[in-house]
Amino acid sequence: MNEQSNLSTEQQATLYSYLTVNQFCEKHKAFKIGGVRSQIFNQETNGLKKSGAIVRNGRRVLINEPKYFTWLELGNQGGK
Repeated sequence: MNEQSNLSTEQQATLYSYLTVNQFCEKHKAFKIGGVRSQIFNQETNGLKKSGAIVRNGRRVLINEPKYFTWLELGNQGGK
């Protein structure tokens, strides 16, 4: 059995919770589009890329919510 089959449907939904920048900011009103885009632009230096929270599908940029919030809670430690 693979690891995913042991997860509940809710856990799987959380694991694969991807939103566009606009969708993310609509869902989480505390975050502004410009601020999130700035974090994505600087993802090499702020550690966001290393966290795996940003996924690109063609030109579309998607945010993995659980990984993004983990990165945020850890203090967005760049490259460390």
